[in-house]
Amino acid sequence: MILTGILRHYLSTLLSTVPKRDPLPKLRQNRHLQHVRNIIINHAQISRSAFTRRKEWFADEVKKGSLLAEGPAGKGQGKPNPLSDPAMMEGMMGMMKGQMAMMVPQSLIMGWINAFFSGYVIMKLPFPLTPRFKDMLQAGVGTQDLDVRWVSSLSWYFLTLFGLQPVYNFILGSNNAASQVAQQMQMQQQGNPMGGVEDMEKVFQGVSEDLEVVEHWFVLEGVEDRLLARLQGTTV
Repeated sequence: MILTGILRHYLSTLLSTVPKRDPLPKLRQNRHLQHVRNIIINHAQISRSAFTRRKEWFADEVKKGSLLAEGPAGKGQGKPNPLSDPAMMEGMMGMMKGQMAMMVPQSLIMGWINAFFSGYVIMKLPFPLTPRFKDMLQAGVGTQDLDVRWVSSLSWYFLTLFGLQPVYNFILGSNNAASQVAQQMQMQQQGNPMGGVEDMEKVFQGVSEDLEVVEHWFVLEGVEDRLLARLQGTTV
Protein backbone atom coordinates (compact mmCIF):
# COMPACT_ATOMS: atom_id res chain seq x y z
CA MET A 1 0.00 0.00 0.00
CA ILE A 2 2.79 2.42 0.85
CA LEU A 3 4.68 1.67 -2.37
CA THR A 4 1.47 2.06 -4.37
CA GLY A 5 0.84 5.46 -2.78
CA ILE A 6 4.38 6.60 -3.59
CA LEU A 7 3.98 5.38 -7.18
CA ARG A 8 0.65 7.19 -7.44
CA HIS A 9 2.27 10.39 -6.19
CA TYR A 10 5.06 10.38 -8.77
CA LEU A 11 2.70 9.32 -11.55
CA SER A 12 0.40 12.23 -10.76
CA THR A 13 3.40 14.56 -10.67
CA LEU A 14 4.53 13.43 -14.12
CA LEU A 15 1.04 13.76 -15.62
CA SER A 16 0.32 17.15 -14.09
CA THR A 17 0.54 20.20 -16.32
CA VAL A 18 1.83 23.61 -15.33
CA PRO A 19 -1.12 26.04 -15.30
CA LYS A 20 -0.81 28.81 -17.84
CA ARG A 21 -1.04 32.43 -16.86
CA ASP A 22 -4.22 34.28 -17.69
CA PRO A 23 -4.06 36.55 -20.74
CA LEU A 24 -3.64 40.26 -20.10
CA PRO A 25 -7.31 41.26 -20.77
CA LYS A 26 -8.62 38.63 -18.35
CA LEU A 27 -5.99 39.55 -15.78
CA ARG A 28 -6.96 43.23 -16.07
CA GLN A 29 -10.64 42.29 -15.67
CA ASN A 30 -9.95 40.35 -12.47
CA ARG A 31 -7.77 43.14 -11.09
CA HIS A 32 -10.52 45.73 -11.67
CA LEU A 33 -12.99 43.49 -9.88
CA GLN A 34 -10.67 42.96 -6.94
CA HIS A 35 -9.90 46.69 -6.79
CA VAL A 36 -13.57 47.63 -6.48
CA ARG A 37 -14.16 44.99 -3.82
CA ASN A 38 -11.25 46.45 -1.86
CA ILE A 39 -12.85 49.89 -2.14
CA ILE A 40 -16.11 48.52 -0.73
CA ILE A 41 -14.29 46.98 2.23
CA ASN A 42 -11.82 49.83 2.88
CA HIS A 43 -13.88 52.83 1.79
CA ALA A 44 -13.22 54.59 5.10
CA GLN A 45 -9.55 54.98 4.20
CA ILE A 46 -10.23 57.49 1.39
CA SER A 47 -12.02 60.82 1.41
CA ARG A 48 -15.63 61.22 0.33
CA SER A 49 -14.66 63.03 -2.89
CA ALA A 50 -12.18 60.30 -3.83
CA PHE A 51 -14.78 57.62 -3.08
CA THR A 52 -17.42 59.42 -5.17
CA ARG A 53 -15.05 59.75 -8.14
CA ARG A 54 -14.20 56.07 -8.04
CA LYS A 55 -17.85 55.07 -7.70
CA GLU A 56 -18.94 57.20 -10.65
CA TRP A 57 -16.03 56.01 -12.80
CA PHE A 58 -16.76 52.36 -12.07
CA ALA A 59 -20.50 52.78 -12.78
CA ASP A 60 -19.75 54.42 -16.15
CA GLU A 61 -17.24 51.76 -17.14
CA VAL A 62 -19.66 48.97 -16.22
CA LYS A 63 -22.34 50.53 -18.42
CA LYS A 64 -19.86 50.76 -21.31
CA GLY A 65 -18.58 47.22 -20.74
CA SER A 66 -14.99 48.36 -21.06
CA LEU A 67 -13.92 46.44 -17.94
CA LEU A 68 -14.77 43.08 -19.48
CA ALA A 69 -11.98 40.98 -20.90
CA GLU A 70 -13.65 41.14 -24.32
CA GLY A 71 -14.25 44.88 -24.04
CA PRO A 72 -17.57 46.49 -25.01
CA ALA A 73 -18.07 43.70 -27.55
CA GLY A 74 -18.61 41.28 -24.66
CA LYS A 75 -21.80 42.97 -23.43
CA GLY A 76 -24.92 40.84 -23.70
CA GLN A 77 -23.10 37.64 -24.61
CA GLY A 78 -23.98 35.83 -21.38
CA LYS A 79 -21.86 33.06 -19.94
CA PRO A 80 -18.87 32.10 -22.08
CA ASN A 81 -18.68 28.60 -23.51
CA PRO A 82 -16.09 26.63 -21.51
CA LEU A 83 -15.24 24.54 -24.56
CA SER A 84 -14.06 27.66 -26.38
CA ASP A 85 -11.47 28.51 -23.71
CA PRO A 86 -8.21 26.59 -24.34
CA ALA A 87 -6.94 27.31 -20.84
CA MET A 88 -10.07 25.87 -19.24
CA MET A 89 -9.98 22.83 -21.50
CA GLU A 90 -6.35 22.23 -20.60
CA GLY A 91 -7.18 22.54 -16.91
CA MET A 92 -9.99 20.02 -17.27
CA MET A 93 -7.67 17.61 -19.07
CA GLY A 94 -5.10 17.98 -16.30
CA MET A 95 -7.77 17.27 -13.69
CA MET A 96 -8.88 14.15 -15.59
CA LYS A 97 -5.27 12.93 -15.81
CA GLY A 98 -4.86 13.40 -12.08
CA GLN A 99 -8.06 11.48 -11.38
CA MET A 100 -6.95 8.65 -13.64
CA ALA A 101 -3.58 8.46 -11.91
CA MET A 102 -5.35 8.28 -8.55
CA MET A 103 -8.18 5.92 -9.37
CA VAL A 104 -6.58 3.37 -11.71
CA PRO A 105 -4.03 1.98 -9.19
CA GLN A 106 -6.68 2.05 -6.49
CA SER A 107 -9.16 0.13 -8.67
CA LEU A 108 -6.52 -2.43 -9.67
CA ILE A 109 -5.59 -3.16 -6.06
CA MET A 110 -9.24 -3.38 -5.01
CA GLY A 111 -9.98 -5.74 -7.91
CA TRP A 112 -6.97 -7.87 -7.00
CA ILE A 113 -8.17 -8.11 -3.41
CA ASN A 114 -11.69 -9.02 -4.54
CA ALA A 115 -10.36 -11.71 -6.88
CA PHE A 116 -8.04 -13.48 -4.44
CA PHE A 117 -9.24 -12.56 -0.95
CA SER A 118 -12.99 -12.04 -1.32
CA GLY A 119 -14.85 -13.24 1.76
CA TYR A 120 -11.72 -13.55 3.92
CA VAL A 121 -11.37 -12.12 7.40
CA ILE A 122 -7.82 -11.18 8.25
CA MET A 123 -7.83 -9.75 11.77
CA LYS A 124 -9.86 -9.32 14.93
CA LEU A 125 -10.00 -6.03 16.75
CA PRO A 126 -9.08 -6.23 20.45
CA PHE A 127 -11.96 -4.02 21.63
CA PRO A 128 -15.75 -4.45 21.48
CA LEU A 129 -17.87 -2.67 18.88
CA THR A 130 -21.57 -2.13 18.30
CA PRO A 131 -23.38 -3.99 15.47
CA ARG A 132 -23.54 -0.76 13.46
CA PHE A 133 -19.86 -1.22 12.53
CA LYS A 134 -20.59 -4.57 10.85
CA ASP A 135 -21.28 -3.11 7.39
CA MET A 136 -18.14 -1.00 7.56
CA LEU A 137 -15.76 -3.68 8.86
CA GLN A 138 -17.09 -6.79 7.11
CA ALA A 139 -17.59 -5.71 3.50
CA GLY A 140 -17.74 -8.74 1.20
CA VAL A 141 -18.55 -11.18 4.02
CA GLY A 142 -22.10 -12.52 3.96
CA THR A 143 -22.10 -14.20 7.38
CA GLN A 144 -24.61 -12.52 9.67
CA ASP A 145 -23.55 -14.22 12.91
CA LEU A 146 -19.86 -13.29 12.69
CA ASP A 147 -18.51 -11.21 15.54
CA VAL A 148 -18.40 -7.56 14.54
CA ARG A 149 -14.78 -7.31 15.68
CA TRP A 150 -13.59 -9.39 12.72
CA VAL A 151 -12.38 -7.28 9.76
CA SER A 152 -12.63 -8.44 6.15
CA SER A 153 -9.85 -7.98 3.62
CA LEU A 154 -11.79 -5.41 1.57
CA SER A 155 -12.70 -3.35 4.63
CA TRP A 156 -9.11 -3.49 5.84
CA TYR A 157 -7.99 -2.17 2.46
CA PHE A 158 -10.19 0.92 2.79
CA LEU A 159 -9.17 1.46 6.40
CA THR A 160 -5.52 1.26 5.39
CA LEU A 161 -6.08 3.51 2.38
CA PHE A 162 -7.30 6.37 4.54
CA GLY A 163 -5.15 5.53 7.55
CA LEU A 164 -1.86 5.86 5.66
CA GLN A 165 -2.27 9.58 5.03
CA PRO A 166 0.10 10.59 7.90
CA VAL A 167 2.69 8.14 6.54
CA TYR A 168 2.46 9.70 3.08
CA ASN A 169 2.73 13.16 4.61
CA PHE A 170 5.87 12.11 6.47
CA ILE A 171 7.54 10.50 3.42
CA LEU A 172 6.39 12.78 0.59
CA GLY A 173 5.43 15.98 2.38
CA SER A 174 2.06 17.46 3.19
CA ASN A 175 1.23 18.50 -0.39
CA ASN A 176 1.45 15.09 -2.04
CA ALA A 177 -0.78 13.33 -4.51
CA ALA A 178 -0.89 10.08 -2.54
CA SER A 179 -2.80 11.67 0.34
CA GLN A 180 -5.44 13.31 -1.87
CA VAL A 181 -7.67 10.28 -2.42
CA ALA A 182 -10.48 11.77 -0.35
CA GLN A 183 -10.24 15.04 -2.27
CA GLN A 184 -10.45 13.21 -5.58
CA MET A 185 -13.56 11.36 -4.39
CA GLN A 186 -15.16 14.65 -3.37
CA MET A 187 -14.36 16.14 -6.78
CA GLN A 188 -16.11 13.21 -8.47
CA GLN A 189 -19.22 13.78 -6.35
CA GLN A 190 -19.41 17.43 -7.36
CA GLY A 191 -21.35 18.64 -10.34
CA ASN A 192 -20.14 19.41 -13.82
CA PRO A 193 -17.21 21.86 -13.52
CA MET A 194 -18.22 23.49 -16.81
CA GLY A 195 -21.43 24.72 -15.17
CA GLY A 196 -19.54 27.03 -12.83
CA VAL A 197 -18.52 29.62 -15.44
CA GLU A 198 -19.61 33.08 -14.33
CA ASP A 199 -21.22 35.77 -16.42
CA MET A 200 -18.74 38.56 -15.72
CA GLU A 201 -21.12 41.25 -16.93
CA LYS A 202 -23.60 40.31 -14.20
CA VAL A 203 -20.76 40.05 -11.69
CA PHE A 204 -19.66 43.61 -12.45
CA GLN A 205 -23.24 44.85 -12.27
CA GLY A 206 -23.68 43.23 -8.87
CA VAL A 207 -20.47 44.75 -7.54
CA SER A 208 -21.51 48.15 -8.91
CA GLU A 209 -24.81 47.89 -7.03
CA ASP A 210 -22.94 46.98 -3.85
CA LEU A 211 -20.74 50.03 -4.33
CA GLU A 212 -23.78 52.28 -4.77
CA VAL A 213 -25.32 51.30 -1.44
CA VAL A 214 -22.13 51.78 0.60
CA GLU A 215 -22.61 54.36 3.36
CA HIS A 216 -19.28 56.11 3.17
CA TRP A 217 -17.50 57.61 6.14
CA PHE A 218 -13.95 58.92 6.33
CA VAL A 219 -11.74 57.81 9.17
CA LEU A 220 -9.86 61.16 9.18
CA GLU A 221 -12.99 63.31 9.14
CA GLY A 222 -12.81 65.71 12.09
CA VAL A 223 -9.49 64.27 13.20
CA GLU A 224 -8.18 67.73 14.17
CA ASP A 225 -11.07 68.36 16.54
CA ARG A 226 -10.75 64.89 18.04
CA LEU A 227 -7.02 65.35 18.55
CA LEU A 228 -7.44 68.76 20.18
CA ALA A 229 -10.18 67.43 22.44
CA ARG A 230 -7.96 64.58 23.55
CA LEU A 231 -5.02 66.91 24.18
CA GLN A 232 -7.19 69.29 26.18
CA GLY A 233 -8.48 66.40 28.24
CA THR A 234 -4.95 65.32 29.16
CA THR A 235 -3.71 68.84 29.95
CA VAL A 236 -3.05 69.37 33.64
